[in-house]
Amino acid sequence: MTKGSALEGVRIADFCWLWAGAYATGLLAFLGAEVIKIESMARLDPTRSMTLTMGRAFEGVDHSPVFNGINLNKLSVRLNLKEPKAVELAKRIVQISDVAAENMRPGAMERLGLGYDALKEVKPDIIMLSSSAFGATGPMQRYGGYAPSFACYSGVAHLTGYSDGAPNPLTGSTDLMSATTGAFAIIAALNHRQHTGQGQHIDMASVESLAVFTGDVIMDYIMNGRAQSRMGNCDSIMAPHNCYRCRADIKDDGDELTPDNEWEAFCEKAGHPEWTKEEEFSETYRRWVEHKEHGTDKDKWVSIAISTDEEWQAFCNAAGHPEWAEDERFEDAYSRLKNQEELDRLVEGWTMNHTHYEVTDILQKAGVAAIPSFSNEELFSDPHFKERGLAVEVQHPEMGKQVVLGPPWRLSETPAGVTGSAPLIGEHNEYVFGELLGMSTKEIKKLTDEGIIY
Repeated sequence: MTKGSALEGVRIADFCWLWAGAYATGLLAFLGAEVIKIESMARLDPTRSMTLTMGRAFEGVDHSPVFNGINLNKLSVRLNLKEPKAVELAKRIVQISDVAAENMRPGAMERLGLGYDALKEVKPDIIMLSSSAFGATGPMQRYGGYAPSFACYSGVAHLTGYSDGAPNPLTGSTDLMSATTGAFAIIAALNHRQHTGQGQHIDMASVESLAVFTGDVIMDYIMNGRAQSRMGNCDSIMAPHNCYRCRADIKDDGDELTPDNEWEAFCEKAGHPEWTKEEEFSETYRRWVEHKEHGTDKDKWVSIAISTDEEWQAFCNAAGHPEWAEDERFEDAYSRLKNQEELDRLVEGWTMNHTHYEVTDILQKAGVAAIPSFSNEELFSDPHFKERGLAVEVQHPEMGKQVVLGPPWRLSETPAGVTGSAPLIGEHNEYVFGELLGMSTKEIKKLTDEGIIY
């Protein structure tokens, strides 16, 4: 808990696991809430087992990069909720809390004796977030799901991907969207309770937290009968609108080689001067086409989006090709949309001669929206993010120094941020059971020996 923070004094009993629930309470922990994660060795949070994510097979439940990245600032206690005594202890934690949060299938908390009605008996003004895949009502309520399920059932996957490819179910990013929605709902409920004294139950469906992002598509269908589908990186209105490959500097003895004007030098250094005579490699775009489907993580990309004819003219001038703006294929928005393939070829032929940083600088100065598409490595080293303090160092009890991502906002009067690493499992048993619940060391040891605190 951070002194002077927005949620100072708010305590959360956190029954969540995986990303969708854990990051919701994690956002509130950034804002200063005291979040007590209730977990057990009897049934681990699956993210505690994801130790291979960063390519290092650690042993133990406290070493997962995934868990340690989304549970910052939290406390942890062990409670085997299959045991009635553990359930009673969990209720005692809820009794001294403002919020309870869980993201199990509907009915799971009720079967444990920890549903909203049961918690309201011990804490009448409790606010409870129940986040599930499909919500607590409707014919799908008993179905489970992970992040790809949310993207698919919400219709988002249908809109994501290439026109000639399958729907893209995305990844854990959909969990984070759901988590942000859950955190927002909790803060709204806290505000309501502050004014009325009333707690409430929040029934949140992860699929709906994504479906709301398709509002314009739904409106288009209702009003015009158009059913939108996948269009890759393109847009229904703007063109150019895509991610374009840029120059990835190839270095040999400190010399930079660029795709166009030093292709011959590269071939010479590589010991294959004959490559320069092959027609399929005669220009930047042709060379790109030949290896397009075999790109590596070394490739660099830039996102460019142009919404008006004025921006298109500015782009052409900045790129050194004012004649493109006079080309009848690209003279207005409709023409550019109709001829996107040729347009993208021209744009990429230019971007391939520059780094993604150079393209960004040139076009932003001209008033055109262009931004590098970063790799994770670039994100951590980028001077903009460094200055804003997005990535911060924390000291983990077992893993040592770790670099993690903090909150995505800066509050001028109520500081938010990373104040501690993710907890070891059960790290705060003594504080929660002893200091907060008033249990003796002897009682805690007895319950530990009995497998209640486990």
